[in-house]
Amino acid sequence: MSSTAIEYVARESVFDRIGIPHVLRWGFLGVLMFMTGNGVESNFIAPHMQQGLGATGAGLVPTIITMYGVAVIIASYLSGTLSDLFGPRRVMLLGFLVWIAFELLFLVALNVESLAMVFIAYFFRGFGFPLFAFGFLVWVNAIVPRQRNGAAVGWFYVMFTGGLPTLGTLFAYFSIPAFGDGFLGERSTLWASMVLVTLGFLLVWLGVREPTGRRRLAPAHESAGQVMASGLSLTARNPRVLMGFLVRLINTAPVFGMFIIMPAVIADELGWGQSRWLMMTVIVYAGNILFNAAFGALGDKWGWQRTVRWFGVIGSALGLLAWWYVPHLVPAGSEWGYYLSVAAGTIFGILLAGFVPMGAIMPALVPEHKGAAMAMYTTAAGGAAFLGAAVVALVQPWGGNAGVVWVFVALYGAAFVMLSWLRVSQDGEAAVA
Repeated sequence: MSSTAIEYVARESVFDRIGIPHVLRWGFLGVLMFMTGNGVESNFIAPHMQQGLGATGAGLVPTIITMYGVAVIIASYLSGTLSDLFGPRRVMLLGFLVWIAFELLFLVALNVESLAMVFIAYFFRGFGFPLFAFGFLVWVNAIVPRQRNGAAVGWFYVMFTGGLPTLGTLFAYFSIPAFGDGFLGERSTLWASMVLVTLGFLLVWLGVREPTGRRRLAPAHESAGQVMASGLSLTARNPRVLMGFLVRLINTAPVFGMFIIMPAVIADELGWGQSRWLMMTVIVYAGNILFNAAFGALGDKWGWQRTVRWFGVIGSALGLLAWWYVPHLVPAGSEWGYYLSVAAGTIFGILLAGFVPMGAIMPALVPEHKGAAMAMYTTAAGGAAFLGAAVVALVQPWGGNAGVVWVFVALYGAAFVMLSWLRVSQDGEAAVA
């Protein structure tokens, strides 16, 4: 155990014992607030851009969102490597500044209906939230003792998914009608999201004094180039790290895919309307929030790999099928059918939390290269947005929405197989598969 971890254990508080590092407590709240602002748009941004850009630009909106996903992937990798070089605190500052600057440019571009500016601004804004949120995750992993790593990662995802999409969507649910409903209400809500993001940043910047996040985490003898390439070179050398990357990539890809296909299905095709789709999203991912910490703690006791395999992979696959098929089996627009559909979606949201121990498995695979492993983990977490959008773009034209869902189920099947090679000792070195 490192000297930092020994010091950490020696001054544990109640927060520490449940998996929340006391010295980072304001950081967890800051991530929640920041991701709430980032998540405000998650369930209406595609149709809003289509309406705002008119007939000429509407057809390019899926491409704009896909390229946003590419930016998220790049930034997710950089969140780990830059944290190793400069410390997580500085990376979080960079993420905030990028988010605010390019959100402002994005909104101006929408107002003047400039397709090129929208494309550029939305792409670069995609660098913001991974640098902020995943920089904080690196900070958490740098100071938490290994035996509580699963619980700490679980609490991080309580805050992350608590904001995106849950509280962000809930904010939109109330703010859109408050600002005038429809297109005008959505546009005003996007402006308001910048206030939430700023509050989240201030909670971290002013409230967290922990010293580890203020300094370089990588060994002093490694050059900047070595640190920046460490995650990629480790993945090329170690197939188990590659498999861990792919499992985490698959984890939340269906979430982002469903964000694309479900709004029109629930609100329009099945007749429940936008407000009910937004409320469904809030409830579905509220279940995920409540169980993230629980599955993290379960993984610490029952086994990280076992928890991911049976609850995360198998549970999520069955829950996803339920969320898709139940709304189509009940009478469209019916009151009881809506509640049953929400229940089915909530099962998916809860079991999705079974993947939480992957955040402990990845650094445990290569204990001597934790920073590089976390760079690949955060890259996969960000890349899920790209994979989800890409599956929709590639499958929907020939397989329809149901085909998209079944491709996601097949990806969960691949994750189930790969987990056979991801056994680790939760007390020492990585286990041999």
